[in-house]
Amino acid sequence: MIFWILIAVMTGAAALSVLVPLVRARRRPDGANLTADEAVYREQLDAIESELNRGLIDPEAAQAARTEVARRLLAAHERHEQEPSGRVRGSRLKIVQALALFVLPLAAVGLYLGLGSPDQPDLPLAARLDTPAEEQSVGVLVARVERHLAQNPEDGQGWAVIAPVYLSLGQPEASARAYANAIRILGPRPEWLTDMGEALTIANQGLVVADARRAFEQAVEMDATAVKPRFFLAIALGQEGRKDEAIAAWNELLEAAEGTEAWAGAARRELALLEGTDIEGAQAQSPGPRGPSQEDIAASGDMNAEDRQAMIRDMVSGLAERLASEGGSAAEWNQLMRAYIVLGEKQKAEDALASAQDAYAGKPEDLSLIKDTARQLGLTGS
Repeated sequence: MIFWILIAVMTGAAALSVLVPLVRARRRPDGANLTADEAVYREQLDAIESELNRGLIDPEAAQAARTEVARRLLAAHERHEQEPSGRVRGSRLKIVQALALFVLPLAAVGLYLGLGSPDQPDLPLAARLDTPAEEQSVGVLVARVERHLAQNPEDGQGWAVIAPVYLSLGQPEASARAYANAIRILGPRPEWLTDMGEALTIANQGLVVADARRAFEQAVEMDATAVKPRFFLAIALGQEGRKDEAIAAWNELLEAAEGTEAWAGAARRELALLEGTDIEGAQAQSPGPRGPSQEDIAASGDMNAEDRQAMIRDMVSGLAERLASEGGSAAEWNQLMRAYIVLGEKQKAEDALASAQDAYAGKPEDLSLIKDTARQLGLTGS
């Protein structure tokens, strides 16, 4: 019963979508009942007068243009006058109304009864999961694998298969869990460790958290030549303020590269920001990011969690004050935004992004790097 009520409502809406514009068109006053051509030509005449008054065209050209447009306007008006009268249009309107109200619904119902399957029950999810894989959507295929894994949680290969699919669907947390299960069951593999670390990094808005760092480090231990985990570890060093180590890591990556790799451009940009130079190698005016020193990091290890958090806040506050008063490099603004995100102060990160955009409004390349970081951190900006 509900199905037929919905059909009736949808049919009524379709009929109204046809009838309402027709009724409104019929009720328009004659003065407003201009054809599209007439309206266009009238606007052209107004435009000619405007251009003449502004001195954009000379009087002779304006007169010639007016004459041609006026001729077209009269021709359009004459065609309009020769159209059927309002009485004839009214009779046609009634015919259209009758078709929309009676014939259209009856024809739709007849076609559905003849070609459709009104008595066919809904197809449950279980039945859809059992259809051939080539006939299923990605969502159904994922549900199919999930059902299998719920019944066979120790199928490591199944977890390895669904993990990259989760990441492509924008579910990095689920992807990281799937990779962790595959590693637990089948043992660690460099590519799985790297992809798990990447998923954790994406889930944390571009921050290389401790679990991700451990995964990257384990991947490098298994394959010292692997580029992807070393790339993320270099990013982690920069995020932690370990500038010299980060520079060494980027240089090591680039020395072994051919220079045409997809990641090489990003590596060069990160290195240039850390060294305080632009992409072409010219010395920038602002120094590289000044994070906590090695002594600060060593001292923080002896502190309790509350004191360590206070020390971090003091360093972040000092960096923010210096950037506000003296300015700084794009890398320093990126470091400040990341620090605020780590501290859970997203609004301050948004404010830092706004200040950075103002500071680098005239430097599109640096501004692009700042916006890239903002997107990784989930900031909206302007």
